[in-house]
Amino acid sequence: MYEYQKNGFFAQVPGMMEDICRQELDELGATNTRAAYRGVYFNADKITLYKINYTSRLLSRVLAPLISFKCHHPNVLLKAAEKIRWEEIFSLEKTFAISASVAKSKINNSLYASQCLKDGIADYFRAKYGKRPNVDTANPDVRLNLHIEKDVAVVSLDLSGESLHKRGYRLLAGEAPMQETLAAAIIRLSKWDGENALWDPMCGSGTILCEALMHYCRIPAQKLRSKFGFFNMPDFDSQTWYKLKKECDDKIRPLPKGLIFGSDKSQRVIKVAEDNLSRLPFSGSVDLSCKPFQHVKQFENGTLIVNPPYGIRLGEIEDVRSLYKELGDFIKTKCNGTSAFIYTGEPSLRKYIGLSTTRRVPLVNGKLEGVLLQIDSYKGSRKRKYSDNNITLNEFNKRRDDSKV
Repeated sequence: MYEYQKNGFFAQVPGMMEDICRQELDELGATNTRAAYRGVYFNADKITLYKINYTSRLLSRVLAPLISFKCHHPNVLLKAAEKIRWEEIFSLEKTFAISASVAKSKINNSLYASQCLKDGIADYFRAKYGKRPNVDTANPDVRLNLHIEKDVAVVSLDLSGESLHKRGYRLLAGEAPMQETLAAAIIRLSKWDGENALWDPMCGSGTILCEALMHYCRIPAQKLRSKFGFFNMPDFDSQTWYKLKKECDDKIRPLPKGLIFGSDKSQRVIKVAEDNLSRLPFSGSVDLSCKPFQHVKQFENGTLIVNPPYGIRLGEIEDVRSLYKELGDFIKTKCNGTSAFIYTGEPSLRKYIGLSTTRRVPLVNGKLEGVLLQIDSYKGSRKRKYSDNNITLNEFNKRRDDSKV
């Protein structure tokens, strides 16, 4: 019996997203969820496990622990590899790769640790079949994970394969792209549900727009992926998988026009956003335009989500400060009834917006520790969303045309 069959699974998550990822796992049917540093422990039956990998918008990877053991010396890794029935997981014809991490342990080199485990797996196959499978670090058939912390090692099967942030739609990116999981988290935190218009006024390569489209249309996050690591589980059930996939795909719904907008001052990046969106269903309903937000007359009663540049790679800091001030002025004067969600990788820029925040949520984008700022721009009583007022789609489109967003 493998360890995951007794103790469950571990989901790797982006930094500072442990709690929100635990909530998502609960919603997807996981049980006994327990948040930890950069991850969540959980239990799940087969169909729930497949659903988590196929539909989660926030997780990075899902791991199935195979074995755990005390590990004070590299030779222990070689011996431990002999205890796993590797032929139940992959054959000689399949390639494999190992990612490793170490912390507070006598073995303090992750690359060396992965090489020791690799040698142990090779020795196992060689002893049993007279030859060994090949390693392919770029595109392996099987991904394994080794984590050693405080001299305790855990060897896991990576059930996701490629990182789950890779949706498959973004073949081109801008100069400072936002990770897909972060964009999905921001949309979740905004509580945008399609009852009003969503606009990204500095859309770049379109990651926020793509995630908004997938969220509204209920498109599984991994709809464009054909291969998962859980296919290699000894107890993988293909019939259960195909049934689950069909059930998820059957829930997809179209995107009405006039609901998601993106704009940018650069025609080049608008073309990139258009190309990325084109890989998703219903992308033709996303309204893209080349114009700076300063030229937009108004954006009222909507949801504004934006990831402005923050001076590290995209320009001089003084220019960025001016941009944040202009964005704050725009929200204050032209976005009545709108909730704005601004993510910045440089939290000190918040003061240049010049508006009070409703909420601040720390979030990591790659190696940058940023913050999501919520600013609600309301004069007097808060206006209701257009769907609450029973405004038709045609009437809403007329408002959009009048505002020239």
